[in-house]
Amino acid sequence: MTESRAVGTKGVPRGERESQILAAGTEEFGRAGYAGASMVEIARRVGVTKPLLYQYFGSKDGLYLACLHRAGDRLTGGVAETMAAGGEPDRMPLAVLAAIFATFDQDRYAWKLLRDRTAPATGEIAAAAEDYRARLDGFALVGAGQLLGSRGLSDPPDTEVVAHVWTGVVDSLIGWWIDRPAESAASMTDRCARVMAKLFGW
Repeated sequence: MTESRAVGTKGVPRGERESQILAAGTEEFGRAGYAGASMVEIARRVGVTKPLLYQYFGSKDGLYLACLHRAGDRLTGGVAETMAAGGEPDRMPLAVLAAIFATFDQDRYAWKLLRDRTAPATGEIAAAAEDYRARLDGFALVGAGQLLGSRGLSDPPDTEVVAHVWTGVVDSLIGWWIDRPAESAASMTDRCARVMAKLFGW
């Protein structure tokens, strides 16, 4: 790699600068949505020029897609690893929540990119978001099936209902958490554990 490609603006290595842009872009897209996000604001947060964003990512769509892949890969990877580790079905919901909270503790708006209603409805962004959502829905179905199976229930529609409810619960919890930056991943996990113990005896 040549020096011009390895080094970004103001002597900052290109990889580090890209990470800074992705972090700032994720927060801006998460706060304002695709439609309301400003490339100028992202550049301002990083301390670079707007043209540099286009130099690195080509377009607003390119930057959004990079932020989306960053969020989706980390989330689906963390959930997959947690579920692959196994354990009691009753404990899996809390383990998955803990993995999500840990993944996004310093990057909470990343979750919003997966369900951004202002993002393009067709094209590469839409396809990527749908793929991540489908993978997460698949994890939810597996978890719901294991949980219901441990209680002697195996009706597919019941499993779908529980998975659907679970997805909504997770989305609501993340939304609540985003608005409370002082609540750490550990404290949020503890809070959910207390609530689940009271409601479900877990």
